[in-house]
Amino acid sequence: MVDSTVISKPQEVRISEVIELLKPRVMSLVIFTAFIGMIIAPTGINPIIALASLIFIAIGAGGSGALNMWWDEDIDRLMKRTRNRPVPAGTVSGKDARLLGLWCSGFAIFMLALTANFLAAGILAFTIFFYVVVYTMYLKRRTAQNIVIGGAAGAFPPLIGWAVVTNGIALEPILLVLLIFLWTPPHFWALALVTKEEYSLAKVPMLTVTRGERITRRYIFWYSLSLIPIGFMIAFSSIGGPLTLGLVIVLNIMLTLGSYQVMTRDAEKSASDGYIREKVLFKLSIWYLFVMFAGLGVESMLHAFYEPYLVWPELF
Repeated sequence: MVDSTVISKPQEVRISEVIELLKPRVMSLVIFTAFIGMIIAPTGINPIIALASLIFIAIGAGGSGALNMWWDEDIDRLMKRTRNRPVPAGTVSGKDARLLGLWCSGFAIFMLALTANFLAAGILAFTIFFYVVVYTMYLKRRTAQNIVIGGAAGAFPPLIGWAVVTNGIALEPILLVLLIFLWTPPHFWALALVTKEEYSLAKVPMLTVTRGERITRRYIFWYSLSLIPIGFMIAFSSIGGPLTLGLVIVLNIMLTLGSYQVMTRDAEKSASDGYIREKVLFKLSIWYLFVMFAGLGVESMLHAFYEPYLVWPELF
């Protein structure tokens, strides 16, 4: 007779845990910016191909998220913000997360190449590699510039969307890549100020840990300022217009004021009131990116209406 105590049941994984492994919040941002990259492209695309491409881009983003959770299990377990994720919580094994991530990534790249073109699939493959290998496996634990350099991974989706439609690369999507690239550090550093102790406990060399809050606040402000020229370049490019220009002015004023308020107050006051301004800046940065890209989508639809009556200067 076999002792039942030595028989282990296979681990059951719920659909909700699989979805969480794919990082749906990050995936939604990838889908949205890739979609905007598609609709602002100068040529049209079959709606079925566009929808299928978005699905495969989303699967690829989810695969990289699962690989990130597999690799970061040890530090995720130490941080309050991440310790309830499926892998550190023990509801999904690291092996299963890795298998899911590899399968989703490979499937997405292969299917995007078949559905759209090899250029879009190649950029997606590079994005996944950069996020998983360059950022997650190397930069994140070795340098305070992890978010600065690693932010490039989250910046490529609009370029992928543009490549899906045009099978090419142009200045306009590169400007969008630069916008997200420069937006990423102040966005995440605002959160890192709130979760500084958790990063310190997990020995992740975020700027808040290695250089302190004062330097981090200063960097947030200067990176926020760097978004202004990029915004104006987008506004005066072929994908911009009067709506985009108005959004660039309003959104950058709001972000600059928010980052300045964060920069000019000390750490003790921030801690005493629960880092309210930092949390506000973090949420404001989310709205900044969403409204900017949504505005570009609306602008592309408005071009046909106002172009006969308005000659918009395209300087870039």
